[in-house]
Amino acid sequence: MPPKPKITKEMITDAAFEIARQEGGENINARTVAKKLNCSTQPVMYHFATIEELKKTVYAKADSYHSAYLMNTQKPQTDILLQTGLNYIRFAIEEPHLFRFLFQSDYFSGVTLTELADAEELMPVLSAMQRTIGGSMAQIKEIFTMIWLFAHGYAAMTANNSLEYNGELIQTYLERAYKGAVSAVLGETN
Repeated sequence: MPPKPKITKEMITDAAFEIARQEGGENINARTVAKKLNCSTQPVMYHFATIEELKKTVYAKADSYHSAYLMNTQKPQTDILLQTGLNYIRFAIEEPHLFRFLFQSDYFSGVTLTELADAEELMPVLSAMQRTIGGSMAQIKEIFTMIWLFAHGYAAMTANNSLEYNGELIQTYLERAYKGAVSAVLGETN
């Protein structure tokens, strides 16, 4: 009789991540993960002392996935904030369960706008913005925060099935918001 395949911590994390993508983070539990892996709940509880620990691990994986998604821009670096904002909204449309897990769950609660703008994952975007439009890093973070608030509102409404996506219209509005934020912070008309 062949030995049973070993269920690894990575396999459990990947299965739980897929559950978060397909059904929502609230559906991650020992039974759903075990069912996805076609095993008992014992390996899940062996590798993760609590389901909360597993959810935090999945949240970190989802956050990395989201960051990579945002940074996948097709246009030149001159449009990086616009492209990142549009990617943020597209992510909410294409991955609504992950969007809600990342930004509308208790795992995101307590994060301030300052902490969000200071996130290490944002440095490539912020640095590219600074090279393109100038200004201090504090000014760049302020512009980013203004645009993020706009993009997040639209993304949240879309992810929660409250708003139909119109790519052309949202790009126009996001461009206007970006120009307005730059003008307000840097005193320029772009």
